[in-house]
Amino acid sequence: MPIPRRGLSRRGALLLAAGGLAQLSLPPLAPAAAPARREADRRAEVAAVLAERARSLPARSGLPVASAAYRNLVLAAGGGPDRLTAAADLAVRIAGYDDDPVVYPRRIELARAQDGWRVEREESASGPPALWDFGPARSEAGERCLVLGSADGPDPAGLVAVGDRAVPAVEEVWGDAWAGRLLLELPATEEQFARLLEGDPADWAGMAAVTVAAPGAPRHTPADRVLVNPEAYGRLSGFGRQVVVTHEATHVATRSDTRSWTPLWLSEGVADWTAYRDSGRGPQQIAPELARDVAAGRLPADLPEDGAFAAGATGIAQAYEQSWLACELIARRYGPQRLVAFYRAVGAADGSGEDRERRTDRLLRVELGVGLVEFTRLWLAEVAALKD
Repeated sequence: MPIPRRGLSRRGALLLAAGGLAQLSLPPLAPAAAPARREADRRAEVAAVLAERARSLPARSGLPVASAAYRNLVLAAGGGPDRLTAAADLAVRIAGYDDDPVVYPRRIELARAQDGWRVEREESASGPPALWDFGPARSEAGERCLVLGSADGPDPAGLVAVGDRAVPAVEEVWGDAWAGRLLLELPATEEQFARLLEGDPADWAGMAAVTVAAPGAPRHTPADRVLVNPEAYGRLSGFGRQVVVTHEATHVATRSDTRSWTPLWLSEGVADWTAYRDSGRGPQQIAPELARDVAAGRLPADLPEDGAFAAGATGIAQAYEQSWLACELIARRYGPQRLVAFYRAVGAADGSGEDRERRTDRLLRVELGVGLVEFTRLWLAEVAALKD
């Protein structure tokens, strides 16, 4: 016979039954929460590994890193339970030069070891690589510049001396409303130089240096880098090296005055004009390729288009020389201050509602009192005079 329940009322039995049903209907909290906790723990472990890796960057890279941090960490499954692939942004600031961090999107492969996760491989996920991706680096500082170079590349000391002379030469023309310091990167090979530019080495073989905006930095910051091609730069004379670095320093100094609508004949022309200023060289010496073309009867019909300055473009030397001559014409006929004023006026103009040619024509009239058609006619006469 059934054993009677002692001390349990019918109401109590009903409540117990209801409670049991309610308890049975609840989701299994622990099993469902466990994967989320494991993912959070794994993310925290990887974040700690990357934080330590960031702290070790100065020692690993050999560069004067003021700060480094991995941001926006995303984890993905790897080739098994003990492998992971991570995506993160590595934000790096060079001491004394970067006001804002330079951001390198990174792809990181990790493996689990006995003492936790370890990084097996790190590389660029998009954009250019970092200089230290090529191997150990080194740096050398001057009074007005800093050179970051590959440890197995050329000695940076000579480039430091050139950079220290370039900065005050640029300040004489463009003033001190810029950072007044220069950061140069000197990779070991031309191939590395091209990879830093994400380009084909064949297209950059004749280019001695290029100024680039540091990835991830705000536009109006002194975070420009001058990338130096060790092979093309190494073939230049001392005078040629000074011209190249002063040219690039001008781009750094005029960054805040340069816009997408600034014609390249103007931006490249003022850089060359600043670099050759007071050099004592004549037009035939500064523009030898153009002078040879003129002597052979090959004269341009108009100021060079932007495409003429593309890496590997046919006649790129003549495009630079034509641009120098245009800016030399402005400085000589109207004065260096008018050249600077015209350049800044172009950069300060509203970029909407007016095409480039019309804007250039209008600002030439405002700043120099001559329209684009008349200015081009004056410039063509200067080109033709190179045959004399």
